[in-house]
Amino acid sequence: MRVTRTLRATVGAALTGALLLASGGTASADQVRKGQWPLEAFGAQQLWKEATGKGVTVAVLDSGFRQTHQDLTGQFVAGKNFANTSAGDGTEKLSPGQDIRDHGTAMAAIIAGHGHGPGGSEGIKGLAPDAKIMPIPQYKNGAAATRWAVDHGADVINMSFVESPSADTCASIHYAVEKGVVVVAGVGNDGLPKKNYPAACPGAIGVGSVDQYGEPDDANNANSTLDLLAPGMKIPVAMGKSDTDYRTADGSSAATAYVSAAAALLKQKFPDLTPGQIANRLVKTAGLAQAEKAKHLKLPDVHYGYGFIQPGPALRRDIPAGPAAGPLPMPQGKAPQEAVVPGADKGSDPNPPMGGKQTALLIGGIALGVLVVAGIVIGIVVSVRRRNSRNQAWG
Repeated sequence: MRVTRTLRATVGAALTGALLLASGGTASADQVRKGQWPLEAFGAQQLWKEATGKGVTVAVLDSGFRQTHQDLTGQFVAGKNFANTSAGDGTEKLSPGQDIRDHGTAMAAIIAGHGHGPGGSEGIKGLAPDAKIMPIPQYKNGAAATRWAVDHGADVINMSFVESPSADTCASIHYAVEKGVVVVAGVGNDGLPKKNYPAACPGAIGVGSVDQYGEPDDANNANSTLDLLAPGMKIPVAMGKSDTDYRTADGSSAATAYVSAAAALLKQKFPDLTPGQIANRLVKTAGLAQAEKAKHLKLPDVHYGYGFIQPGPALRRDIPAGPAAGPLPMPQGKAPQEAVVPGADKGSDPNPPMGGKQTALLIGGIALGVLVVAGIVIGIVVSVRRRNSRNQAWG
């Protein structure tokens, strides 16, 4: 029995480095809508009576975007390119048959696709179809892209990728949540206990993939950074060679996009909640496919987190707002308002860490000392050689 049927019977609501999506075969537009099992599982038609994401902007930090895709036209607001490519515009190819815009387009449509055809009945329909997408192509510039998104009106930031952390990676997420922005990040598809960034940063909601039966994907990185599960297997997505192409895909990327969309619905209905309180609603209403399983799991579990998201209950239930920080690990203290740059001059700091001018002076002093010693050694060697030459000449 699929999890959609199981959960409707048990809880009255359905289950409901890198880029984190592995694509499969192609699909036609009419097959796509029929194949969007997450919408059926979430009870989307009833859900949209509560919220559609209207008035909410979701920044999608990704590879690039096909803004002319038939299911996404008109869904974008202004973004910025941090990708160090020509324009994040598809001119760079990842491999034969892949377009650099594929992944970002897929995520954007899962969040806010409006479909096409009669009444938008075909193609990809997003979980938050009235949300707007802020497209931010980025490659190894996640921290700078995050800060820009926060400063330009993002309400939710979707991070369906992993990257090597910089000094500013977690600080930028701290900055985002302090400004009231929900940050959602994929835990990765290595199938290892390895922690990936940015999901490992305090303040980010770490997301893994779940299948139609409510079971977590074996490819999820199972560790303490996994907070929630969401649909991420056999997911129809908007990607391919044209504005009318689709594929099916697996991975925590898609799951992350569904959590970002759920956060957009909650931001619309509860605009005064903090990111921690939004997370609280998702955590308090998360489910497990088998009620018996819940008796034996200590939540959060490294494989299940708190369970899979259920947007319907998250929107409808009477849940106290709770503490501003919410139930998930959050950054402490005040966030740096500017990017954290290793080795930057600390100015008035009387005891700055190794870096900046002190380090430069120390290195310069050491280098000078080395040169002096080397000069002395060379002088001695030359003197000895000259003396030996004289001795040989007079011998």
